[in-house]
Amino acid sequence: MTAGQRRLLQGALLLAATVAATSAFAADVARQLKWADLVPKTMPAQPLQGKTFFGGSTPAPDGGPPPPPLAEGTFMSVKRRQPGNDRPPAVVPELDGQSVSIGGYVVPLDFDATTVKEFLLVPFVGACIHVPPPPANQIIYVKTEKGFEVGGQFDPVTVTGKINTTVAFTGLADAGYTITADTVEPRTK
Repeated sequence: MTAGQRRLLQGALLLAATVAATSAFAADVARQLKWADLVPKTMPAQPLQGKTFFGGSTPAPDGGPPPPPLAEGTFMSVKRRQPGNDRPPAVVPELDGQSVSIGGYVVPLDFDATTVKEFLLVPFVGACIHVPPPPANQIIYVKTEKGFEVGGQFDPVTVTGKINTTVAFTGLADAGYTITADTVEPRTK
């Protein structure tokens, strides 16, 4: 093999390695999602209505008397009324298995002091806690191996990881999606 052929072969190998590395990097880049991306295009979009913390209670759906107060310590064990909970959640199956990134607010489920390992990611402050939960396709159940330190309860975060369309049933609400998080980072407003 001549010196010229050797340089040509080295150049071709370098080019192939560069293309392979670029392709692998492109495959790992997380798709930026908005909450509307979680609703199938065949469904009519209904804007989520955030409610204020002091917005008052929701009247009973049948116009009857309000439900009795909950016993001390049972708040997390009572399933909340959730739009569409009488049928499977309408999810976008094409998202299954993709690497994604989405911003939202944390509703902690499993935590140790200020470290959270499991939580619901919701599109607006107070969802599932102070107001009835949004539809299941607007709630994401998030698991993170390492956990993350919670700042303020109403601080937004960005979650990056693999999403799947497995329904998660929690004590607060059903989630139409699950993300195994690689990172959970505070989001600048």
